[in-house]
Amino acid sequence: MRIGELAHRAGVSTRALRYYEEQGLLTSERTASGQRIYAEAAVERVRLIQLLFTAGLPSRTIVRLMPHIEAGHATPESFELLEAERDRITAAMTDLAAARDALDRMIDIAHHPTPEHCPALREPAWAPYDAAGADAISPDEAAAVTV
Repeated sequence: MRIGELAHRAGVSTRALRYYEEQGLLTSERTASGQRIYAEAAVERVRLIQLLFTAGLPSRTIVRLMPHIEAGHATPESFELLEAERDRITAAMTDLAAARDALDRMIDIAHHPTPEHCPALREPAWAPYDAAGADAISPDEAAAVTV
């Protein structure tokens, strides 16, 4: 089948199929005019590749896993690869949670500015904040100031 038909049947773009070939995840034959021709089994392979991408695996890991998948049995190496990717994803989730928490703090500060966080509220404006000498501002004063 040609690239357009494979893309349609597998539910991906032709661009994705070309990328899979560049990464060594998919192979095709070429006609005399250079058009790609895929075997019927390519539909199932592309769907599997999509599942692995959905699981967060990068193409370099999928390339390393495919021989194990094609052999039909898991090996210690394949489990190590999967566990390493899970650890990578867990670390990324931790980093994203920290970024979200920092953003939540910024949103709170924007809603409730104080001289400590907003240089425009300082006397003189943009002077370094001195917590010991600062007078607390009332919520009404804080609400009147826009950041």
